Amino acid sequence: MAEAKNLNCSGSTNVTDIAHPLPPRATWHALEAHATRLGASPVPSLFASEAQRYAELSLSHDGILVDFSKQHIDPAALGALLELARQCDLSTAIGALFAAQPLNFTERRAALHMALRGSCAVPQRDQAAMRDTSARVRAFVDGMRNGNIIGANGQPIQRVVNLGIGGSDLGPRFVVEALTRHADPRAPQIRFVANVDPLELDLVLAEADPHTTLFIISSKSFTTAETLANARAALRWLRNGLGDDADIGRHLAAVSNATSAATAFGVPGERVFQLPEWVGGRYSVWSAIGLPAMLALGSAGFEHFLAGGRSMDEHFRDTPLQHNLPVLMGLIGLWNASFMDIDSLALLPYAHALRSLPAWLQQLEMESNGKRCTRDASAVEIQTSPIIWGGSGTVGQHAFHQLFYQGTRRVALDFVVIAGGTDERERMLVDNALAQSAALMSGRDLQAAQASLRARNLPETEVERLAPHLVCPGNQPSTTILLPTLTPYTLGQLMALYEHKVFVQGWIWGINSFDQYGVELGKDMARQLASGNAENHDPSTAGLMAAVAAMRARADEQS
Repeated sequence: MAEAKNLNCSGSTNVTDIAHPLPPRATWHALEAHATRLGASPVPSLFASEAQRYAELSLSHDGILVDFSKQHIDPAALGALLELARQCDLSTAIGALFAAQPLNFTERRAALHMALRGSCAVPQRDQAAMRDTSARVRAFVDGMRNGNIIGANGQPIQRVVNLGIGGSDLGPRFVVEALTRHADPRAPQIRFVANVDPLELDLVLAEADPHTTLFIISSKSFTTAETLANARAALRWLRNGLGDDADIGRHLAAVSNATSAATAFGVPGERVFQLPEWVGGRYSVWSAIGLPAMLALGSAGFEHFLAGGRSMDEHFRDTPLQHNLPVLMGLIGLWNASFMDIDSLALLPYAHALRSLPAWLQQLEMESNGKRCTRDASAVEIQTSPIIWGGSGTVGQHAFHQLFYQGTRRVALDFVVIAGGTDERERMLVDNALAQSAALMSGRDLQAAQASLRARNLPETEVERLAPHLVCPGNQPSTTILLPTLTPYTLGQLMALYEHKVFVQGWIWGINSFDQYGVELGKDMARQLASGNAENHDPSTAGLMAAVAAMRARADEQS
């Protein structure tokens, strides 16, 4: 974890809460009018009327280029969005975020994950604990790399299995996958288990040796039901393989604030690594939750990852709104979701290493901004978070891209491209990404479809018959993000870019991007179902519970 810098952050630092000005209703109506007007002008026509469109709508920061020119927006609409941001006092909100103001207003605490990468000061009350945790994490990582972390029978640990779910899994898993080529050769093999389905853990353990395997139990509260169920299964596996008299604690570590619960489970106290209360799970990869990534990259590699995040933090904090990458990304995403009636955002990383980017962003964006209750407890009147999905190119081109070309829905698209590859196949990826974004914008009209068929010397009757089936409406809006290479530094930039984009949108919608009360309902319901009492459930659920009970009884009889 980065050494926190005592930076001068903008914004007020002496208030217990920050006002959230609501823009006049006229502002929303003006944006709705812009959306209606643009609906009659497809994106290709905007290039014809705006000679400098690419130059004005592609921005760079510290090696990353983001091109918004294929989005369905023009200077007037973008100007109105920037005015909306000013009316919502977004600049002050950004300053308050970095100044540790309690922008997580329901839980009355700051959201200060940027401090973990050294972008602003850690609250004084937490500085000593964070220094201690950071030192112990580094010692643990170094001990693992040099073979000093050994198992119960004296063999060095060679495999680490991270047991977590949600933010305790998605962020670290994404970073380790993305940076496989940058892994330290002395690092242990890193595996992840999140699903409480026994198969995931069974598959990981099938290739593991209990004498050389260590488990990291990642749960902030040490009460996460799925993680603890997997941890108990892992403990049984260790005891079966090592014997009841073995020092099982040598094969355990934990990332948790509940030190007493972790030690009661059997984790040695010096291997319980804490994270600050002001770090939410989906923002926690920069903390001790990132221990699997630290083990894979080494302390120096992880510091480069933090430095990349810090670079984007400083850009977000210090750059005027109209030149600010996360601000523009957030505003254009809000424009698509709230005014252009585009319900989903497809993440299309053209790099196998980034294949888990859609899954990571699903939690970051939908858990953060999948809300309907504003700061004043009223209901939002427009759409908030889009549905996030996607997959890696070019695989998606042979699966779901058909819907982009000829389906009945508009979908916003983010192409994430590694531009500097030297392998022939890496360059094919870049060519495919740029071609897809261009084709999905431009489309193919009936005349072009007919011309392509005539070029194949087909009879005119066949041309007329087939041409409608080749028409592609185009006009799918997209953003392209170009990374020069994929390194710990550029990955840190990319992840921080999306984090700040989410904050921008949540602030303007007037919702809290840092809580997640909704998911608690499902957890409560699962606990009720586990009790076996069907009396308080709807008829469908009660009927399903009875069917499950009957199937379990038959399975028990056959076992």
